[in-house]
Amino acid sequence: MSFVESFEPQALWKHFDEILKIPRGSKEEEAMRQYVIGAAQGQGLEHKLDEAGNVVVLKPAAPGCEGRPVTILQSHLDMVNEKNSDVEHDFSKDPIVPRREGDYLTATGTTLGSDNGIGVASMLAVMESSDIRHGPLELLFTVDEETGLTGATELGADMLAGRFLINLDSEEEGVLTIGCAGGADSHLMLPLRHQSPPSGHSAAMQVKLSGLKGGHSGVDIHLQRGNAVKLLGRALSAAALKSDFLLASLEGGNKHNAIPREAACTLTTGQPDALRAALEEEFQAVQVEYRPADPELKYEIASCDPPTQVWEAETTRKALNLIGTLPHGVLSMSYDIADLVETSTNLAAVRRSNSTLSFLMSSRSSVDSALTALRRQIRSAADLAGAEIEEGNGYPGWKPDVHSALLKVVKETHERILGSSPSVTAIHAGLECGIIGEKFPGMDMISIGPQIEFPHSPDERVKIPSVGDFYRLLAATLEGVS
Repeated sequence: MSFVESFEPQALWKHFDEILKIPRGSKEEEAMRQYVIGAAQGQGLEHKLDEAGNVVVLKPAAPGCEGRPVTILQSHLDMVNEKNSDVEHDFSKDPIVPRREGDYLTATGTTLGSDNGIGVASMLAVMESSDIRHGPLELLFTVDEETGLTGATELGADMLAGRFLINLDSEEEGVLTIGCAGGADSHLMLPLRHQSPPSGHSAAMQVKLSGLKGGHSGVDIHLQRGNAVKLLGRALSAAALKSDFLLASLEGGNKHNAIPREAACTLTTGQPDALRAALEEEFQAVQVEYRPADPELKYEIASCDPPTQVWEAETTRKALNLIGTLPHGVLSMSYDIADLVETSTNLAAVRRSNSTLSFLMSSRSSVDSALTALRRQIRSAADLAGAEIEEGNGYPGWKPDVHSALLKVVKETHERILGSSPSVTAIHAGLECGIIGEKFPGMDMISIGPQIEFPHSPDERVKIPSVGDFYRLLAATLEGVS
């Protein structure tokens, strides 16, 4: 146990303290699933497991509350495994190392996993509680949310009976979420043609951009932080106008829902001084532009051993043009909800795979037609570059219902328990509510959570006092559903 278990409410934090030790990257949730099942069995509760690996724990109503409607609580078991490149950490076995910074809990050079570990811990606390007067509960723990919401997509049709659902994956205290964006990924594959380095290319360099904040590609996209892949591509394209070089490698980014924080490339050149000067000039301009959003942005240009193969000039040109052409960031704001991003896209990752340079684009919108148009734009860029493209089916958005009976209960409970009127809004990030609501018609849904900042990045942190308020709101809401 660590200092985390001493926080209030201890019923919640003791479980989160244990969760910090359990590997739970997307598609690797088995240990976390067994922890949940073990906790249920310890309480003598039945559970159901579907083919996708989702778990539903059934908790009977408190005495005297048997006639109330079934309420579903829902969180996802997986987390985003992100770390700084200078941190030694194996997510498959190493525990997350927590640190306290004032009112916040964060991790040491890695993601914390409060998204959605706090939601999971709150459900485990409810599972073990004996002092909450609630109706029948279905505690739904989904898998593989972070890489495409596949657990919710493959949720068994016989897993849920209730029609009131409280999702515990929101990240703003004092906010009730009643809608979210839909989204879809696009995979672009640019063929790579190789050659030996030209005889005049006697110098080789590694160029790296790092220190950016990154963040969640839905929640943080409006903060206008730098995308390391886009900025490295920008610097290389600017330098190509003043010097000659050929790329040998280029990579950056990782997860589809994380803004790239680091990117690097290897290249050869016959004009090392001119190339270095051109790169430094552009990187310094980038530092000035992005200083308010990314004050720690830094670049490195270092000599290295020459590679045995480089990309042909045409391939190098196409790769840089594609990075420059692919959109990234906020594309439109909502006309209906103030300050809500309507459509955005994230150039999430670039990776070499054998003889192909792969690009991952993650796009979101609360308007289906806008999402379709955006994906056509990405397809056009791929076509111009001669790249193949694969497009996933995506996931649906969640249309807000301002007349929701569950919303009325939670609003009134928030005002009574926490003494303030909550904001009611939709978010640009994807939530499993859209998928679950489509699979189970008539579902009345809402999403709540504590204050979690900078998810999907090593800066992720959760505001400790907000967790207590969140749990009080959850417990009182369960008592108010009738």
